[in-house]
Amino acid sequence: MPGIALDTKHDESRQGEAFAPKKAVTNPFTKKFYIESYGCAMNFADSEVIASILQKENFEITTQFEEADMIFINTCSIREKAETTVRKRLTEFRQMKKHNPGLLVGVLGCMAERLKSKFLEEEKLVDIVVGPDAYRSLPSLIEEAESGQKGVNVLLSREETYGDISPIRLNSNGVTAFVSIMRGCNNMCSFCVVPFTRGRERSRDAESVVRECTDLFEQGFREVTLLGQNVDSYQWVKNSDNLIISFANLLEKVAQISPLLRVRFSTSHPKDITDEVLFTMKKYDNICKYIHLPVQSGSSKILQMMNRTYTREWYISKVNRIREILPGCGLSTDSISGFCGETEEDHKETLSLFEYCEYDLAYMYFYSERPGTLAERRFKDDVPLEVKKRRLQEIVALHRIHSLKSMERDLDKTFKVLIEGNSRKSDEHWAGRTDHNKVVVFPKTGDLNKGDYVDVLIEECTAGTLIGRVK
Repeated sequence: MPGIALDTKHDESRQGEAFAPKKAVTNPFTKKFYIESYGCAMNFADSEVIASILQKENFEITTQFEEADMIFINTCSIREKAETTVRKRLTEFRQMKKHNPGLLVGVLGCMAERLKSKFLEEEKLVDIVVGPDAYRSLPSLIEEAESGQKGVNVLLSREETYGDISPIRLNSNGVTAFVSIMRGCNNMCSFCVVPFTRGRERSRDAESVVRECTDLFEQGFREVTLLGQNVDSYQWVKNSDNLIISFANLLEKVAQISPLLRVRFSTSHPKDITDEVLFTMKKYDNICKYIHLPVQSGSSKILQMMNRTYTREWYISKVNRIREILPGCGLSTDSISGFCGETEEDHKETLSLFEYCEYDLAYMYFYSERPGTLAERRFKDDVPLEVKKRRLQEIVALHRIHSLKSMERDLDKTFKVLIEGNSRKSDEHWAGRTDHNKVVVFPKTGDLNKGDYVDVLIEECTAGTLIGRVK
């Protein structure tokens, strides 16, 4: 799902992550389930919906798969690496069934629909297969699987948004949370499998989004990230007065909950982000000045083959407009090296676009052909793997220069930082992020706590972290 990955919280490189709420339901008579999630932020948010559905049916979540009666893997189909990792995990869990015959193993999410027959029949890896729009049926499918049947539901929906379900915040720091505002995608990028695994685009009831964000704020959360494959195409019609709510309208409604609630969003499609959204961001201090704007390639020829519906020049004009309305706005991107037919000249155009934009953050990959996509049917995957890897490394090396340069620009400046928790390396230091999504680490002083805002003077930096002290 190019364009959804925003930071290391949901980057594929994290591999799998087990989740558990702060307080698991304690009931010795319920069966336990374990969830492991892969891929993008949407999958992590879906796992929170799944946990809510199962907990309402008196199933208890556990962080230890060894003690689980049911193991679920929430999957990603975007890159081959993710599928390889998931298949390996399923093989490991199948071995556990030799010692625990009653153990149920299920595949959820994007891989479910595409590989259901392989998992169920050819490899016999799983007992339950559930697609992204069928999580409500999971309790009944568990019942079927317990009786010896295979539980399968991969039907896509044009209406399902799970807007009425209150997600259980899993593995939460109690400060930041994801809030899904829409599902599916209408963009048919030729390299992407999302329209086939997550279905058509549909927007969630705006009132339920605002209600969920308000509840999070009242629980002590201080930052929400509004999620969608393409948030800028969000549109909800309020039937009572036929009022159309755009993404800019929704963004404003969430920002108005409280000036203490930071608002982020992901992801924006370059063809859809509007001046209305940019001016709304400018209007509210608590809407973070950070935009993830996937480019994928710097070559107009390759962009056309990818069906991205914009040119190199159009993308650059959008970047210019962002910087005109929001000076200093943080900017990140996605890029794919070695797409079908990419020449050295096309690759150089991507490098030159990176030079122009000087992204603060970038998620860079080489092309991995996905079965069922338009690219698989239309184009030959003709760039050798070693060439793909070499081009990727050249982009990565260039981006590292820009990333360090971006960090160095912040030296001797003071930023308001939202404390998210302890630093990964030291319990003696806090870690948080600036408005522009840069990680800041600083020594603990005074009576500060998670969820507090604090002014931090930046004194040092690496290519990925700002280091400072409370001012």
